Amino acid sequence: MKAMIPTGKRELPVVFGEIEQVRPRPNEALVKVAAYSVNRGETFLLERPRAGWTPGKDIAGLVIQAAADGSGPAVGRRVVGHPPSGGWAQFVAVPTDSLAELPEDVHATTAAALPLAGLTALRLLRTAGPVAGRRILLTGASGGVGHYLTELAAGAGAELTAVSSSAERGSRLEQLGAAAVVREVADATGRFDIVMESVGGPDLPAALARLAPRGTLIWFGQASRTPVTLDFFDILNGPVSATIRQFSYADTDTPYGPDLATLVRLVAQGRLHPELGRVADWSETATTLTDLRDRHIRGNAVLTVS
Repeated sequence: MKAMIPTGKRELPVVFGEIEQVRPRPNEALVKVAAYSVNRGETFLLERPRAGWTPGKDIAGLVIQAAADGSGPAVGRRVVGHPPSGGWAQFVAVPTDSLAELPEDVHATTAAALPLAGLTALRLLRTAGPVAGRRILLTGASGGVGHYLTELAAGAGAELTAVSSSAERGSRLEQLGAAAVVREVADATGRFDIVMESVGGPDLPAALARLAPRGTLIWFGQASRTPVTLDFFDILNGPVSATIRQFSYADTDTPYGPDLATLVRLVAQGRLHPELGRVADWSETATTLTDLRDRHIRGNAVLTVS
């Protein structure tokens, strides 16, 4: 079957290749891929791909072989899934607890944009705890996670300030419910109960300094790829008893399927709006990856499998 194969080359990160037809485990369904999304973090992994790795964690498609153990959706069901890897291909095996069925009114291209970014946003909000009436500062808000998190947090009653250097993206974030949008952390006003930080470099200590007493900074990324330096005495003279918490969306006892079903339900109800910055044929995967890496795409990038 055809799949995208990593090359290790910066300007051509993947090419079409032929791989062995996937063989599902008993708890996996075989899905014919209709669309998949690519994420900026995957562009970093592609710089030094491990041997035998086939990328792809966000897919939508059709079940063509149900799981042998009887779990999960039946043959013919449209699904969105989050496999461990291998999704940039014609077919992929997905654990049934990492699948959610799609209603007729949710298109595959929309669904494919949900898994990684949507799961991250949903689980970040859950990690933050009750947010109604609380002030949140979100850095790196221009991407897919930022858009989902803004809409989910606003819908839950939070007063969220988003940091985005793009005026166009900032306007969209306000439409999604952001109380304020600023270009830099230094432009944010007041103190925040929660900071959600994904940029790293100088942004993290700057954001940390904006915490209210006993506030929490949730660190979930380092998009700038610049290491963070923290001075204890700056913290000592800044927010009182601040908590810094590292976050990974995969660190949970809950499988992906139920959370994917929640995201799908919110989309179907018009309460969550995936931002598709690009939809293209999967022959354009390499170009899309380089454009995403170089920040020429805002929101989610989705490729359709022809």
